[in-house]
Amino acid sequence: MSTAPEATTRVTTHLVGDDALLIEVGSGPQAQALHAELSRRRAEGSLRAREIVPAARTVLLDGLDDPVRLAAELALAEIPSTAPQARGTVELPVRYDGPDLAGVAAHWGVSEQEVGRIHADTEFTVAFCGFAPGFGYLTGLPARYDVPRRATPRTAVPAGAVALAGPYTGVYPRSSPGGWQLIGTTEAVLWDHARVPAALLTPGARVRFVPVGGA
Repeated sequence: MSTAPEATTRVTTHLVGDDALLIEVGSGPQAQALHAELSRRRAEGSLRAREIVPAARTVLLDGLDDPVRLAAELALAEIPSTAPQARGTVELPVRYDGPDLAGVAAHWGVSEQEVGRIHADTEFTVAFCGFAPGFGYLTGLPARYDVPRRATPRTAVPAGAVALAGPYTGVYPRSSPGGWQLIGTTEAVLWDHARVPAALLTPGARVRFVPVGGA
């Protein structure tokens, strides 16, 4: 009995300076798969790169010996379009007590309690990191739960705030300005210089939010 071939994706490459390459794909899941594949190649020694940095629809390779040659190879290569599942799951305790919870509930057309249930029942994946050290952009909620950013960003969002914006969930690792919708809080430490790695959430990691305090 034959099986269907694994779906693959084509890439577009852009040279950046003398030793970097920006690789563009068509979607977030494809970027996650590309990041996983390139990380695998670096781990096995077939790819030499100082940094591999995923974003929403791109992956940046920095510190390459010959980015022109690699660009030519990747232009012809077929990259898996789905990333392998990461081992283990990071669990973050959360209280669904954010100041924007009522607004998100109204946007979703559900109760505040249901927002917490839907969010906690979702398994998330860290698509990429950015904005601040330790801040991960988590995907997993269906598109119908996308929410807009606040019309007026807050000048200070507290560390540990669990927030939504567009298709993403994020947790603020430190106090900073921000325009995401705040639905909860966690005491998890997202960034710790004394920890290896310092970031609790890394690209590809699976994440679940665990309600505490009767949420």
